[in-house]
Amino acid sequence: MRGSNTVSAGDERAAQGRGHPLDPLAGDELRRAAHIALSRDGRQSELRVVDVSLYEPDKDEVRAWHPGARVDRQASVVLLDREDGSTIELVISLRDDSIVSERGLDGVQPAMTFGEYDECEQLVRADPGFQEALRQRGVTEFDLVTVEAWGLGTHADERFRDRRLAWTPCWVRDDPDDNPYAHPIDGLFAIVDLNAMEVLYIEDHGVSPIPRTSGRYQPETTGLASRADLRPLEIEQTEGASFTVDGWGVAWQRWRFRIGFTAREGLVLHQISYRDGERDRPIIYRASFAEIVVPYGDPSPGSYRKCAFDIGEYGIGLCANSLELGCDCLGEIRYFNADLCDDRGEPLTVKNAICMHEEDFGLLWKHYDAGTGHAETRRMRRLVVSFIITIGNYDYAFYWYLYLDGTIEAEVKATGVMLTQGLAASGTDYGVAVGPDLVAPHHQHFFCARLDMEVDGAHNSVYEVNAAAEEDESENPYGNAFRPVATRLEREPEAHRRIDPFSGRYWMVVNDRVRNSLGHPAAYKLLPGPTTFPFAREGSDLMRRAAFLTDNVWVTHHDRHERFPAGDYPNQHPGGAGLPEYQRADRSIVDEDIVLWYSFGVLHIARPEDWPVMPVDRIGFMLKPAGFFDRNPALDVPPAPHRCA
Repeated sequence: MRGSNTVSAGDERAAQGRGHPLDPLAGDELRRAAHIALSRDGRQSELRVVDVSLYEPDKDEVRAWHPGARVDRQASVVLLDREDGSTIELVISLRDDSIVSERGLDGVQPAMTFGEYDECEQLVRADPGFQEALRQRGVTEFDLVTVEAWGLGTHADERFRDRRLAWTPCWVRDDPDDNPYAHPIDGLFAIVDLNAMEVLYIEDHGVSPIPRTSGRYQPETTGLASRADLRPLEIEQTEGASFTVDGWGVAWQRWRFRIGFTAREGLVLHQISYRDGERDRPIIYRASFAEIVVPYGDPSPGSYRKCAFDIGEYGIGLCANSLELGCDCLGEIRYFNADLCDDRGEPLTVKNAICMHEEDFGLLWKHYDAGTGHAETRRMRRLVVSFIITIGNYDYAFYWYLYLDGTIEAEVKATGVMLTQGLAASGTDYGVAVGPDLVAPHHQHFFCARLDMEVDGAHNSVYEVNAAAEEDESENPYGNAFRPVATRLEREPEAHRRIDPFSGRYWMVVNDRVRNSLGHPAAYKLLPGPTTFPFAREGSDLMRRAAFLTDNVWVTHHDRHERFPAGDYPNQHPGGAGLPEYQRADRSIVDEDIVLWYSFGVLHIARPEDWPVMPVDRIGFMLKPAGFFDRNPALDVPPAPHRCA
């Protein structure tokens, strides 16, 4: 593993207001913004900082920017008032150190903070009633108990629905280095008011045995010998990497883009373009993962509530790994640090939060001419930009790939440790036994990517394309004819669509104002990968709060404030926010500035082979040029140098 220079959000140009308008906020900017927000009414001790991130300027302002120009850097700040339970949204000018706008919101719950998460664990472990319930289960070393704060969704007791609530599944370690998820404490939960930091009541559904199955996977604890016949594999680029980095801007082959990072979304890619001849042709203005939803399928007491909105309820940027801790990337690596902020307004840095490197990816194109005996072969290479999070038991690795042929791919790799329950408490109707006394419940992982498209400019339309057999027998006398049928999506209410692999369904983002030399409109097509749909029934907590999961593709007219498919505040929300609400505006999406949303999921029916730590499961999608170029844009890729033994 080789690491080259690391780029930090503390770039001096940003501090002087001379960086690019989309550069992430630096540590000093985060501190100043949080301090201004917290000091505005002298009640700093009652306020928690939920989020501080760049308040992204209007697109026209970004496009008009030029190097050396001063920028009025602004920060978006979300505060939680612990005293009255309200949420406060502010926009702070970092040029003037002033408040540009302020809005108070009642009846919503912003994401949980790490401070709340830690305080909740300490509170519950010290609670006398909870400790007594632990003793009844034979647990007396309370420091070995892992208590997790989960959102309650819409399952709150009627008496407490106006409170900021968490419920607490828990596990216990045999020793400080043990894997807690091997030993679930079933049927015991605390319901906590996070603002008052008070245990409201303890749920105890009865004592059941704590599983004793081992969950250890570290080599020093398993006693498993390393495979002696696995030889080293080294990735070397003797002349260095092919990309260049200027601050947060990246150039690689024909590609140009900018890297961003937020506490809620993690990695963001801005202004992805492809240089075609003398032109930098835009494709995507902003790309990110906007929500992750993980519903569980076990109806046993308490467990029916297990449904995490990882981005909306917690935020994944703060869960980013420091990638120097393991060999997460191979090759000539460029790391980027991420500056973030804790819930007291103090900046913190995740070192090496983002990894960028090149990968060989097999064949790009090849043909052997049997008549002449001549062969031409080109190797595919891709640029990889990634970050990895750990949120509770699961680890997710997010990858954006740029290919030499103009393809863009997004992929998620899910790994980590499965959530577990005891066999005696839940049985195996809704889970799979991974040990003699341990069950991994059935569950799903859903992801939603937000793609602010600008294929050759801001005037785009979306067509749904289905392959269909020609039904007119006079046109299809031999019964073999089929063709693609394209249907343009006209307005938002009709623009929520499902995959159909039987018709080869895909979607085209088209700029009808730009044509290639063959007369085709400039376009990129969305190719869906494998997916699943939720099994929760209509009207359930999941389907009320994550209604966007009913369909895979959604199209909305661009609005800078419409950023999240389940709404800004899905925590304890009754449902209906996000994409269904955005589309009720009934805006035209023909020849407009549009956002393409793609949701996809994986069904996880566990295997014994997934325990105690899971091999990676992959899922994703592609965006491929379709009329964007006149011909194969990778014809100019040079052949690989021959190496003879």
